Amino acid sequence: MKLIILDHYSQASEWAAKYIRNRIIQFNPGPDQYFTLGLPTGSTPIGCYKKLIEYYKNGDLSFKYVKTFNMDEYVGLPRDHPESYHSFMWNNFFKHIDICPENTHILDGNAPDLQAECDAFEEKIKAAGGIE
Repeated sequence: MKLIILDHYSQASEWAAKYIRNRIIQFNPGPDQYFTLGLPTGSTPIGCYKKLIEYYKNGDLSFKYVKTFNMDEYVGLPRDHPESYHSFMWNNFFKHIDICPENTHILDGNAPDLQAECDAFEEKIKAAGGIE
């Protein structure tokens, strides 16, 4: 792991967004080769997501052949609840880019068997080739 120390949140957000952008571009995703991205939620990555949205809107980056897997979700909170991470990701990132909804993966915090949900999620990550 490489540790990057920057003085300001905006610098860290931009550095992270550029890193993700460059990794996606270098990977050169296409219909036969998707880039798989693990994503966090909460307030910390919002600056990074805004920069990624900017890259998309400027035509510098596409998410058409990107699959995402989010790290967490609240248990017992409906996915359409404004405080769910599902809502958070759609409102703060996914609805602003060209990602296909079926390529976004967020745990179901209302699954009847949470362990089975986690196991199935892990299998989806493996089937996607792991997280880049």
